[in-house]
Amino acid sequence: MDTIMNRRVILTGTVLAATATLLPVVASAQTPAGDWLPDGADKLRDISMRLARAPRRRDFRTVPMVLDDPNQWDQEALQAVLSYQGSPKQVWDHTEIGGPWLNLMRNSLNAQIWSFRHPDFLAVSATHGTANLALLDQAVWDKYQLTNLAGERFASNTLIVERQAPSPGARSHQDPEGPFSSRFNSIPALQRRGVVFTACHNALWETAEKLVAAGVNPDRADVPTVAADLTNHLVPGVILTPGAVGTLPELQSAGFEYAK
Repeated sequence: MDTIMNRRVILTGTVLAATATLLPVVASAQTPAGDWLPDGADKLRDISMRLARAPRRRDFRTVPMVLDDPNQWDQEALQAVLSYQGSPKQVWDHTEIGGPWLNLMRNSLNAQIWSFRHPDFLAVSATHGTANLALLDQAVWDKYQLTNLAGERFASNTLIVERQAPSPGARSHQDPEGPFSSRFNSIPALQRRGVVFTACHNALWETAEKLVAAGVNPDRADVPTVAADLTNHLVPGVILTPGAVGTLPELQSAGFEYAK
């Protein structure tokens, strides 16, 4: 009897271990926006917490060219954005990594919050084109020499480097050196203010095609595998969508105003 029970224990442990290896790896989401949110931003704070809890699958071995199953993108996080009840809501169509996109969103935030008194204002970046490269971590930039696609201004992904800033004070939005100034035009700084960055699967796939065609492919992998590798290296907090252009109508139907 003891022998049989021991065998059962061993078999059960083996099955559990095997099952665990099949479970998806969930990336840690961004830290919820906190002291960088304005007073009265209750709905913005709530969605920040929801997005911090929403899973981001980042263990893909391969991905298809066209995503046709919600399990292939960050559906739970995207749905939280689509159902946001605060206002106003603005979605930006961003394509150029070297453009003024981060500065424009920061200026929009400042005007909506302090000029027009809309603390629950939510800004979303529908990111594609070369701007999509900014949503990838430095490890994958190094691996695939992404500076060659981003341009000579970007020897590294400087847009994901967060500068240290003191906690905002009552009048810090007027401080030209403070966290709401142009000195903090970075993706992490804007995330701390509640900005949502969405990544485009189509842009990731097209990047993979370029890398494979150019031979910048250390693993000698095919396009679906390289695209999966890029997906797995999106920076914390980013929401993967099936495609930026295709997601824009969904956001507009949910009440988001289009900006470019």
